[in-house]
Amino acid sequence: MPQGYVRTADLPQVIPVFPLDGALLLPRGQLPLNIFEPRYLNMVDDAMAGDRVIGMIQTLGGQRARPNLAPVGCVGRITSYAETSDGRYLITLTGVARFHVAAELPASSPYRQVRADYEAFADDLKPPPDEGFSERERFLGALKAYLARRSLDVDWDTAQAAPEEALVNSLAMALPFEPQEKQALLEADGLAERREALTALLEIDAAALDDPSESGPPSVQ
Repeated sequence: MPQGYVRTADLPQVIPVFPLDGALLLPRGQLPLNIFEPRYLNMVDDAMAGDRVIGMIQTLGGQRARPNLAPVGCVGRITSYAETSDGRYLITLTGVARFHVAAELPASSPYRQVRADYEAFADDLKPPPDEGFSERERFLGALKAYLARRSLDVDWDTAQAAPEEALVNSLAMALPFEPQEKQALLEADGLAERREALTALLEIDAAALDDPSESGPPSVQ
């Protein structure tokens, strides 16, 4: 069970959020962050003094100083923390569960806070059953084409042996997809749906090699 949380009721209902477009946190995934803005240094201080949780979330645009929040984010627990000589915090968030934004709360703090509703994502609190990875070869073939287009590489021995959730979620978090594509991966119903969405993104991008009019990967809606 992630971070000792058994039920959604065990999770804090009011959480600070870090709006960061292009950054994706998924359950049991690990997201390193370099914190330097004063309001987010304050947020980390408060989190460390409390339950050590922060919600990662993307935005939908709107006012530049206070863009609208996406409807779904993922709460993570600070599992690694270090301070640098120039006043930055280097932290790692380990994903616990996704949440719907039930409401954004007026806050006296310099950072934003929301009331989180986890009920639709109760299954995030337990790893999916290990049923094998029947689509691994198709998935790895799509990944190889995607990486070749960008002159990137991965440890293929690790990719061949990794459990499905670890492989799919780590790549969904790490690969340079557009923010709306990251959001689609976050909101996928479960691991199988996320794997299919990720495979589609990889295959569509590789297919663009055959179309010189394509300047980049299209978005998944």
